[in-house]
Amino acid sequence: MKAYLAIDIGASSGRLIAGYLDHGQLKMDELHRFKNGMVEIDGHMGWDIDSIFSELLTALKKPHDKGLEVQSIGIDTWGVDYFLIKEDGSLAERSYAYRDSRTEGMDEELYKIIPLPELYERTGIQKLMFNTVYQLLEQKLHRPEALEQAAHFLMVPDYLNYRLTGSAKNEYTNATTAQLVNVNTNDWDYELLEKMGIPTKLFKPVCKPGTLCGMLKPEIAAQVGFNAEVVMIGSHDTASAVIAAPLLSDDHIYLSSGTWSLMGIELEHANTSAKSFAYNFTNEGGYDYRFRYLKNIMGMWILQNLRKEFPPMTFEESYALAAEGSYFKSVVDVNDQLFLNPKSMKQAFVTYCEQHNMPAPQTNAEVIYCAYNSLAHCYQKVVAEIEELTGRQFSAINIIGGGCQDKFLNKLIAQITGKRIFTGPIEATALGNICVQMIKDKTLSSLQEAREVIAKSFAITEVQV
Repeated sequence: MKAYLAIDIGASSGRLIAGYLDHGQLKMDELHRFKNGMVEIDGHMGWDIDSIFSELLTALKKPHDKGLEVQSIGIDTWGVDYFLIKEDGSLAERSYAYRDSRTEGMDEELYKIIPLPELYERTGIQKLMFNTVYQLLEQKLHRPEALEQAAHFLMVPDYLNYRLTGSAKNEYTNATTAQLVNVNTNDWDYELLEKMGIPTKLFKPVCKPGTLCGMLKPEIAAQVGFNAEVVMIGSHDTASAVIAAPLLSDDHIYLSSGTWSLMGIELEHANTSAKSFAYNFTNEGGYDYRFRYLKNIMGMWILQNLRKEFPPMTFEESYALAAEGSYFKSVVDVNDQLFLNPKSMKQAFVTYCEQHNMPAPQTNAEVIYCAYNSLAHCYQKVVAEIEELTGRQFSAINIIGGGCQDKFLNKLIAQITGKRIFTGPIEATALGNICVQMIKDKTLSSLQEAREVIAKSFAITEVQV
């Protein structure tokens, strides 16, 4: 059976999923799953990239064992993080993770070089202190030797592609998260890099999703038992998820719900207006140079970390616990830095409320309801801003990704936004990854056909309030 392999690696786990068409239905099989997470090295948060790559190789042996005919492979991951690679393929420096605190104060340093409004006008990307532009400036100021030794700048999926193929290329959707791609050229903003003192020779021309990266290196092919193309899909995981949003239209907003929530619409041209800047919206790259006009929201990360501090319970039990606390009315800003990487998520809620002179949650029920309620109110605020910025009204929200399974949150979103809520598909990221490979292979003719096939192949459910 001809199969396309999606390697989907998130901040907490990774998996290999095989996708194929069966009588017009898109089907998927999960072949391998592994844990992932940040590791602390010398007081800084980073990634054990060698362990990730080892798991990737273990995963790639599974299709051969199952007798699948692998057509191609695509890798998607989170955004903003990068590797500096020497000419011999070794790392010029260890990895860092976006939740590390090394970028503190780098915004003030950057704005000495370029004012924030101009940076937004050039790149269209919202200010987030972990964006690559701040990471690279910190690199330049404190460890410039790694930049001098490097031959290639590669985002995480680019680097994994490089390890598989030996080909160093930069993919568009993930590159845009760096806040270093010009919205008018869809390529690196080389003038901006020069102003920052970053060597432009490290940055290869940006490639569209659907570009061939290369074939597996002979030694890799020998290990996994087959050879195949490695395709540069929408390698930012949200880009792949939005590709698979089956109801996306002029009337629907998408909410890609996972560790992060990303909420927005699809545009053909970036919106870098003064009001868009004031509302801190971002124009991340999408398929075929579309723009994912959205806001990043802290998302299920908050609930995941709260549950780690609670006694073990099922999701249904956590919903019941949240319902018990529904009398609690304090609403926090879920995007506050307090919630980015706290030692205790529960304490972060207490601290925020105390700092803002509002009642602080005292029980687990109050804390988890406050988290749910605050997320839903944040989504409602973003919907209102999208409608104001576009001058359009949207009747529905299509929630995609793993977070669309959270029944309690779905109902709260419906109640607070007043919009119709549709959930699914759950495996949106892997589906979008696979569909780009199928389009490249001409198994599917277009993005529109891909979305139509997804809508026919997977359950899309309307939330009943």
